[in-house]
Amino acid sequence: MKVIIADELSEEGIKILSPHAEVDVKTGLKPEELIAIIGDYDALIVRSQTKVTADVIRAGKKLQVIARAGVGVDNVDVDEATQHGIIVVNAPTGNTISAAEHTIALMLALARNIPQANAVLRGGEWKRSAFMGTEVRNKTLGILGLGNVGSEVAKRARGLQMKLIGHDPFISVEHARNLQVELVPVKQLLKESDFITLHMPLTSSTKGFIGAKELATVKPTVRIINTARGGLIDDEALAKAVKEKRVAGAAIDVFPTEPCTQSVLFEDDRIIVTPHLGASTTEAQALAASDVAEQVVDILQGKPPRYPVNAPFIPSETLSALAPFIKVAATLGRLVSQLAEGQTNAVQIKYEGEISNYDTNTLKAAVLGGLLEGISEERVNLVNANIVAARRGLTVVEQKESACENYASLITVEVTTSAGTTIGAGTVIHGESHIVRINNFWMDIVPTGGYFLFCNHKDRPGLIGAAGKITGDADINISAMHLSRLKPRGDALMILALDEPLPEAKQQKILSLPDVYSVKQAKL
Repeated sequence: MKVIIADELSEEGIKILSPHAEVDVKTGLKPEELIAIIGDYDALIVRSQTKVTADVIRAGKKLQVIARAGVGVDNVDVDEATQHGIIVVNAPTGNTISAAEHTIALMLALARNIPQANAVLRGGEWKRSAFMGTEVRNKTLGILGLGNVGSEVAKRARGLQMKLIGHDPFISVEHARNLQVELVPVKQLLKESDFITLHMPLTSSTKGFIGAKELATVKPTVRIINTARGGLIDDEALAKAVKEKRVAGAAIDVFPTEPCTQSVLFEDDRIIVTPHLGASTTEAQALAASDVAEQVVDILQGKPPRYPVNAPFIPSETLSALAPFIKVAATLGRLVSQLAEGQTNAVQIKYEGEISNYDTNTLKAAVLGGLLEGISEERVNLVNANIVAARRGLTVVEQKESACENYASLITVEVTTSAGTTIGAGTVIHGESHIVRINNFWMDIVPTGGYFLFCNHKDRPGLIGAAGKITGDADINISAMHLSRLKPRGDALMILALDEPLPEAKQQKILSLPDVYSVKQAKL
């Protein structure tokens, strides 16, 4: 077996690989140089510098595994790797402690003005009174995201005698209680926190999570830390808020584009900046290298890896039956995650009809992957679905019934939260995904990849037209409309398929119409 290491890797990783494979360390390769030689190798190990593109993957005729010695896999074309049957692995826990410690370090540096005082004193001035700080003891720390790093930050902040509040819709109340974190809505967290730290993935729903609107609600003494992903905070809005003394300070380790040597954040001394140092410790690099090296050895020996990123191989005898339903399962997970409110406690997945005769672990993984994709960096698959759910304190129950009243096969996903239950059901018709049930309402919609507006209301004349006028006034086209009602003049569900997302203000306008109970928008 031959392994190529294309980026700098700690010696610990190479020591693990060497007894099992021929290891070549070739860093700094240009894309065309990597493409020219990758066909000779069974495994490729990278960090963040090397881009593992579709061209590289297609040239890697012998590749069995691509390993990323770090958390994300942004520089790896995972879909292309999956198409070629190449396993992609990473080291999602390797830098957890280092990132958590860096968060705490930045928080303390903010509280005591350490970088600013250091710079002034080195400049020849002694200004004790200019750098009056604040204690973190008895202060409220708001944690946005309670995954691996957020949980470790919480543990360390407890030792500093801080009050902890947090927001993460997909962490159970019991899990948060074990961390001694009080779960609160985002608005409350922003309003009450003395320090705010972000530990979320960067997705379409979290981009600009903290912007001008959110910064208008915080205390003027608040200090904000981001060691997660650049883009979670609107840099312009943050810089303006600090300049206008509506935010006391910030510490930023990550940027929308990296390397970053120019930013509006660099213009104010009250904003501490570091060049993405969250994982930059000797221990973190050694652990990440060891993690991926051990996984490469396992895969080359035919064993399952600990941290697979993409879906594992599905036996050919079941692929033809399961493949169409994988998309349905993922769509149902995405749908209920966007419609549900409150803290998630349990997920129930029910398989009815022909699909119940197969091993449904892949479908369960697809449901959980869709459910968590907007709030977790972890790609959920067959191998890690149960681990991810358990780590988040979620109870996942599967049921199977061989009979199905209305369809050949049906998948139903029911999410139980602190606010109640949300149900979605779907099937495959002529090879196409169909959503056929939402809560108590039966319908038939095709999730086309666009935006859908779900409006619970009382069935009465004129309401559909009134809602349509609001979308029309917003210059947003309705491509399709669906209505399901329990009985005439009773409870009903209107679904509008939209070409563009409907602004929040327009959604509120629909919600203000008489007999409208709720309005939710989802992207499917």
